[in-house]
Amino acid sequence: MPQESAELADFRAEAAGWLEANCPAEMRGERFHEDDICWGGRRWRFQSEAQRVWLTRMAERGWTAPRWPAAYGGGGLTRDEEKALREEMARIGARSPLQSFGLWMLGPALLKFGSEAQKLKHLPAIVRGEVRWCQGYSEPNAGSDLANVQTRAEDRGDHWLVNGSKIWTSYADQADAIFALVRTDREAPKHRGISFLLIDMASDGVTTRPIKLISGKSPFCETFFTDVRVPKENLVGELNRGWDIAKYLLTHEREMIGGGMRGLLGGRALGAVLADGGVLDDPIIRADAMRAEVDTLAFALTTERYKDQAEAGHGIGDASSMIKVMGTELNKRRYEIMMAACGSEATDWDGADALAPEWLRTKANSIEGGTSEVMLTIIARRILELPA
Repeated sequence: MPQESAELADFRAEAAGWLEANCPAEMRGERFHEDDICWGGRRWRFQSEAQRVWLTRMAERGWTAPRWPAAYGGGGLTRDEEKALREEMARIGARSPLQSFGLWMLGPALLKFGSEAQKLKHLPAIVRGEVRWCQGYSEPNAGSDLANVQTRAEDRGDHWLVNGSKIWTSYADQADAIFALVRTDREAPKHRGISFLLIDMASDGVTTRPIKLISGKSPFCETFFTDVRVPKENLVGELNRGWDIAKYLLTHEREMIGGGMRGLLGGRALGAVLADGGVLDDPIIRADAMRAEVDTLAFALTTERYKDQAEAGHGIGDASSMIKVMGTELNKRRYEIMMAACGSEATDWDGADALAPEWLRTKANSIEGGTSEVMLTIIARRILELPA
């Protein structure tokens, strides 16, 4: 590996010292439960004082969004500095201080397409975890055919009037605001008449209804808009050009889903579960586990390579489909191995460390953000350039 520059080494040392001094002991170590994730937002209730302190301290440095410009509350770090920061966090087992669709999806879209006023208003609040965002893309008849959205926004002079519904809106019942695709020109071809709108979930006419999943939890919701008034300044980018933003945001969503499933879901370390179960003497389980771990390391290196290419100005583009399908399928494999290894104990449903609900939840990984089948089609056509 190339030797670090003196400047990067100095930053690493400074970051390591700061993390040691400022990361509470309770915010270190392996995370097993989804309840340990901090989502932030106006209605968020911290699980502990340590969780609140950790978010506050990291946000003050802009390190909840290390790469974002300091002018918008971010850390202003380079790619190499961000990698060093993540490595030093991993070294002491520091948990992520904040998980956020605002950080993963809306923020990058605003940085590229938003007005200066929108950036100054929304990005610092995302960095500090003050506003929790959800995504309003899919509809009952616009899932894989996302450009077929029918939720409409009518121009009423001084505001937009929004009517329609969304489905599979993750955590909509707990979110403060939603970024949504809406149809603003019903006569234009379906990709051309879509706009990107920011909507306050507290607005009159917005309602949500949770959807109970096979895992027993209800992270997804139906979201309904009935004559919802939205300020004109909440339109992001150009009118009727929202599909451009949607495609850009989807690359970040797929990268997030593929590359961050374990952190997002509070997932378990495969090796730790198998070691606790005393099953590593089984040659079949041991071989399956080693293949999964090797593939996970290869996947991590591939993801870093694409991020480096993006930093060099080449973007990730369709490679996000590879990251998404590989990451989600790997996560499913990990849980299949754990279920097989734990035997009848894996069927426990109600215990504090119940594995079965988490295993069932992974089935959604290869559906949300674009099914594995759709991702493989994109890879075949756009990356491998195979005939249709």
